Amino acid sequence: MHVSGDQAKRRLPDWISLPIILSSLIAVPSFIALAVVSPISVLLGIVPIVIVLPVMLWLDRVEPEPRPALIHAFLWGATVAVTVAGIVNTIVAIAGGEVLAAVVSAPLVEEAMKACGIIYALRRKEIDGVMDGIVYAGWVALGFAVIEDISYFAQSPDGGVLAQTFVLRALFGPFAHPLFTAWTGLAIGRAVSKGKPVFPNAVWGYVAAVASHALWNGSLAGAAAWGDSGAVLLLTAIVVFVLLFFTSVIVLYRTRRAEERRLVQLVPWLAQRYGLPANEIALFGNFATMLSARRQLTKADRRRFDAVHAALARLAVLHDRPGPTDVGTEQVLVAQLNRARAGLH
Repeated sequence: MHVSGDQAKRRLPDWISLPIILSSLIAVPSFIALAVVSPISVLLGIVPIVIVLPVMLWLDRVEPEPRPALIHAFLWGATVAVTVAGIVNTIVAIAGGEVLAAVVSAPLVEEAMKACGIIYALRRKEIDGVMDGIVYAGWVALGFAVIEDISYFAQSPDGGVLAQTFVLRALFGPFAHPLFTAWTGLAIGRAVSKGKPVFPNAVWGYVAAVASHALWNGSLAGAAAWGDSGAVLLLTAIVVFVLLFFTSVIVLYRTRRAEERRLVQLVPWLAQRYGLPANEIALFGNFATMLSARRQLTKADRRRFDAVHAALARLAVLHDRPGPTDVGTEQVLVAQLNRARAGLH
């Protein structure tokens, strides 16, 4: 959701912010150096995007988020989170060793910085439900994972080591960071949907994210340190995370379907409240019909169609939240709906 009351005061486009600009002073030169030293690492780093992006777009289909807001989330992960975590983890590794940095520092700091990216979206009033929290968590985590993977690939110059690193990180673990951070996004989205403050009601999500991240990093560290026994540990960890992945897929699918059904249920009521004609009720009141109609549109018409869909979905979420309706937010959303409908016809 994107209805910030201070939007007019912003001097920067929605896809960027001051924290991203400041962290880019370090992140961008570092990325350029990696690209110069190891161009293949950048190409390999695109693979997780190809794998994860379709899932992220599917999750966002019920209540489409503004593209600039999603780009901001991705850039936050790729710049702010990577920069801060990289500095802290390097200091911890020098002071206490690589294992301490991987198993303790990395989960704590990386998940905290990714959580800040979700909180930033919440501060901009872009999160109003569970699925929003998960979607923004996924985009922040994807940005972080891409840069982290590129740095690992660049540090594996030997062909055999590079191939092993690529298989482990890009093929076996492309969803690792999104799965870790999804717990934080789920908790934040759940707190928002219930009208509760994020702190302390969403702390459990951060704890779950850190725990799962530490377990994964610990298994990798154990595999590197314990030889044959470590290989068994790593295989066990992979099996566990594959099971966790499929469990998460089921949870996400059920959550998405629940929000989809709730939107369809509320469309007739929304139509009556906001004066939607019968043809739009029939279109947006059936999700399969809506998706079928969308596929037949041109790219430009699809953007206008998505704008109507998004405004209706946000109004549905707004009225479905407990407590009195925020009149100011409703007015902004109604204005968005009217502008979108005018562009559609």
